[in-house]
Amino acid sequence: MDKNAAMAIAQQNNLDLVQIAVTEDHPICKILDFGKYLYQKQKKLKKNKKNQHIIHVKEIRLRLNTGEHDLITKLNKAKKFLQEGNKIKFSIMFRGREITRKDSAVEILEQVAQSFSEISIIDKKPSLEGRKMFLILSPN
Repeated sequence: MDKNAAMAIAQQNNLDLVQIAVTEDHPICKILDFGKYLYQKQKKLKKNKKNQHIIHVKEIRLRLNTGEHDLITKLNKAKKFLQEGNKIKFSIMFRGREITRKDSAVEILEQVAQSFSEISIIDKKPSLEGRKMFLILSPN
C-alpha cells in the first residue's frame, strides 16, 4: 500500500501509522492507537516484573570453634532462608594457623549439608578460596 493512502486511512479513523519493521524493499507499518499500544506494553512489563521471583544468596558465617548451640541456632536461621526460597552460602573463615585444619572445616560443612539434605540441593561442594571455605545450598 502506498504511504499516502495508509496515512489517509489512519487519519480517517483517528489512529496512528506506526512503522513496525524496516526492510530495504518496503517498510512494514501498522495502523493503531499508539497511546493505547504504549499503555498496554507498559502494563505487560509491570505484570511480568510483579510475577518474577528474585533469588537472594544469604551468607551464614561459621568458625572452626563455633559452639554446638550456636551452630544449631545458625542452622535454624538457614532453614528459614531455605523455606523462603533463598540460596545459602555457608562460609568458614580461617585465622592464623587454623588453615592447617581444613579437614575439620570440611567435616563441619558436610555435616551441615547432610542436615539440610531433605530440603536443599548442594550447588557447590565445600571448596577453599583464599582463607575461606564455602558451601552453597539451594532450595528444592
